[in-house]
Amino acid sequence: MTPAQRKNFFRLLRPRHIAFIGGRDATIAINEARRRGFSGQMLAVNPKRDELAGVPCVASIANLPEPPDAVYLAIPANGVVTALGELAAMGAGGVVCFSAGFKETGDQAAEQALIDATGDMALIGPNCYGLINYIDNSALWSFEHGGWSPGFGAAIVTQSGMFSSDITMSARSLPMAYMVSAGNQAVLGIEDYLDIFCEDEAVRAIGLHIEGLADIQAFERAAIKAIEKGIPVVALKTGRSAIGATLTVSHTGSLSGSNELYEALFARTGVISVTSPSQFLETLKYLCIAGAPSSRNVAGFTCSGGGATMLADHAETIDLSFSPIALKDHSKLETLLPNIATVSNPLDYTTPIWGQPDKTYPVFAQAMDAMNAASAVLVQDYPTKGLDESKIYYQNDASAFGKAAAERGLPAAICATIPENLDEDTRRFLIGQGIAPMQGIHETLNAIGHAATWQTTRELVQRDCPSALLSVEEILNIQLLTEDKGKAYLASLGVEIPIGQTLSEKEACTKAADFNYPVVLKMMSHNLIHKTEAGAVVLNITCPNDLIDEIAKMKIAVQAYKPNSTADSFLIEEMSATPLAELIVTLRSDSQFGPALVLGSGGILTELVGDAVTVLLPAKPQDIEQALQSLRTAKLLDGFRGRPKADLTPITHQIHDLCTSYMLHQHEISEIEINPMFVYQKHLVAIDALIQVAAS
Repeated sequence: MTPAQRKNFFRLLRPRHIAFIGGRDATIAINEARRRGFSGQMLAVNPKRDELAGVPCVASIANLPEPPDAVYLAIPANGVVTALGELAAMGAGGVVCFSAGFKETGDQAAEQALIDATGDMALIGPNCYGLINYIDNSALWSFEHGGWSPGFGAAIVTQSGMFSSDITMSARSLPMAYMVSAGNQAVLGIEDYLDIFCEDEAVRAIGLHIEGLADIQAFERAAIKAIEKGIPVVALKTGRSAIGATLTVSHTGSLSGSNELYEALFARTGVISVTSPSQFLETLKYLCIAGAPSSRNVAGFTCSGGGATMLADHAETIDLSFSPIALKDHSKLETLLPNIATVSNPLDYTTPIWGQPDKTYPVFAQAMDAMNAASAVLVQDYPTKGLDESKIYYQNDASAFGKAAAERGLPAAICATIPENLDEDTRRFLIGQGIAPMQGIHETLNAIGHAATWQTTRELVQRDCPSALLSVEEILNIQLLTEDKGKAYLASLGVEIPIGQTLSEKEACTKAADFNYPVVLKMMSHNLIHKTEAGAVVLNITCPNDLIDEIAKMKIAVQAYKPNSTADSFLIEEMSATPLAELIVTLRSDSQFGPALVLGSGGILTELVGDAVTVLLPAKPQDIEQALQSLRTAKLLDGFRGRPKADLTPITHQIHDLCTSYMLHQHEISEIEINPMFVYQKHLVAIDALIQVAAS
């Protein structure tokens, strides 16, 4: 976004006047502007009509009385470029282009012509629903819309028009600030909206529905800016891209595709990644109303033992903590609770004191002090209309709970077990009390966990901001090194490899008595990518005669597997000691995301469990250590069943050094896959390797 486009975006966002250009669709947009309460001047352009929805028409853009701040453009695609050129020439601010028929239909030339004609104007679309400003009450929107704002809320940007419309009509009382249906993003992209909205004082969180990003580096800069400003970003990423053809020879394609790269980008920048629309809305709602807790310790309250159990069960699966109440605090709470109540966290305060704030407030206050929590949640399912004589009692406890949480500075949420058991009046009532009205136990606890993780990431970014992602040039002509040459390359980068040498059959038989047994035998051939399936690997050979016999057998096995794969070249290595764990360590570059590290459970576990994590580069040693610790195989490194414990500091530094070397040689290395990488107490050994390099 250029400075001029940025300035014009604010004209589009908060227009003094809107020009509606088109026919039936423009009429709908006029009515939606009125629905939003737009009080500025409305203009209409249509050469065949006298008025649109009561707004007098002029025959052409040239007849407009002045350059409009905002334009809603809904005309056939073949007239869009000309109209944009006229608007740009007269100094219009920005355009919502509802018209379709550009890149989404495969017409790249038409879209480029649209971009060229737009000039310094800010343009949303084409092929989009538009823009709603809930704070200043303006709308350039294509269909009936809902939504509500108490003067603050979420800024939401979607790549799906229908999803944006669905959000405005949801029965969840998400406070809204702005809604953008981005469409084709021909001029303004998601990263531009993110960069702008994170500076807006009315915006407490930003929600992004992402199908794909065009500029990863720009998105990273905007996301880091948002987290530094204290604005959480929640992303719902949909769609998966195909893995590049160059990855098909390794395991990387199955372990780290496009989706994993996006998740690594989100983790790096503190973007909260969710997987469902309901979780998207509930997380945004929690962040906008309650805010982010400082830790994962939660104070839980119910007036039912079942609700307490549901809270505890799901919290355990997502690593939220309901810290037990210390024995020294039991007696204080026991004097406040009915005899049938049990002191615990979550706390079922039971029905004898239900709805009596003079009794429940002291319980909430005392328990919150004793629970050492960073946030608080109360489970309440409200009665439906016609059965709501008791609603006042629910509200009494809600107010007492909210007061106790506010006095202690704790983000507070009231959660309905069944999502629809929280009516609109109740949701608005709770928001007025500063309490997030949450719908669904899992969604609520997930939102609290996401918010706590975001807070931790924000603190890390403020202390040590990640280095900018690197752009890369794709290596088009690559070759696969045989394992021995690949290992030699790794050794030149400082990676430890087993002791061994590559010999012909005749040389190996002659020197058979010279090896330090037991040894490993492998055939080296450019046509043997995965040697195990071909019978081209034999482990634990214990004597010279066995080595000679195995060479003969291997030649027969490989010939039967794939005749053109045989070679008179054998790598003979000393057997490595049994490791604490086996990893797969992969380094490769993506044309969008740049260089990336993939760590996972290695050896036979690679395909069996699919346990892997992707880290975008450059990364710090602590990022790599955190990634290692997230793996299931990490338990093997922590003194599992009395075995030695690994020292992760030198291990992560060795991986970090390899990453640094790879980034320095990206022009010549397409991909490195080490599988397995043996992990010992203080060092690593590359046991097998697939390395693709630029063809010479």
